[in-house]
Amino acid sequence: MAKEVYFTEETMKFLRGLKKHNDREWFEARRDVYERAVKVPMLALVEAINAKIVGFAPEHVRPANKITMRIYRDTRFSKNKAPYKTQVAAWWARRGMEKTSGGGYYMHVNPDEVLIAGGVYMPEREQLLKIRTWMAENHEAYRKLLKRAMRGGSGLSLSGEDALTRMPKGFPAEHPADELLRAKNWGVSVRLPAALALQPALLGEVVKRIKAATPVVEALNGAILLGSDEGERRVRRPLF
Repeated sequence: MAKEVYFTEETMKFLRGLKKHNDREWFEARRDVYERAVKVPMLALVEAINAKIVGFAPEHVRPANKITMRIYRDTRFSKNKAPYKTQVAAWWARRGMEKTSGGGYYMHVNPDEVLIAGGVYMPEREQLLKIRTWMAENHEAYRKLLKRAMRGGSGLSLSGEDALTRMPKGFPAEHPADELLRAKNWGVSVRLPAALALQPALLGEVVKRIKAATPVVEALNGAILLGSDEGERRVRRPLF
């Protein structure tokens, strides 16, 4: 029987405290709580998710410690010098795209919500152009994938904040893929009540959304890979 994996009230208490006292002295005095109530259950959850998604998203499965994101913030180029993130998060990058944007799955837990998302966030310049070029020709098929992902009780909705106000250079102003071409991020996401993180149902609910978002993620990665050897192999197989 599979082990149940979820968080506890101690997890939420720690994260609430970290948000209020985001400094090294407070954190180090409670490092044992972080390890026990935040890090250990998160790694266990990621391992359990990996075991479920390996059947339909095998290229996104890596060791749990590689998928779980660090609690430490990179403050080098930020005005916000708070040293710690106030949520526990994971990013399932596609194999070969670990150090680039690419399409993948994201999840975080904090005292306010459980966020689950699938798609491409802030792609590199070359990837950005590839996605938009692909989207200009395949927007109708992509919209069908979005509709499938958002139905069936998934609760997923369209992601794509911070869209351009004008059509990007090189694309006609009246293009039928208007909002898809102006987007800077692509995919779907859902925000669920934080209480879910304290329930055995957490694992199944996360896997359900990842599975629903998988065709969207695969299509976006297919667009990025066009022109590569792997991309050419994908073109020979139907994307939709």
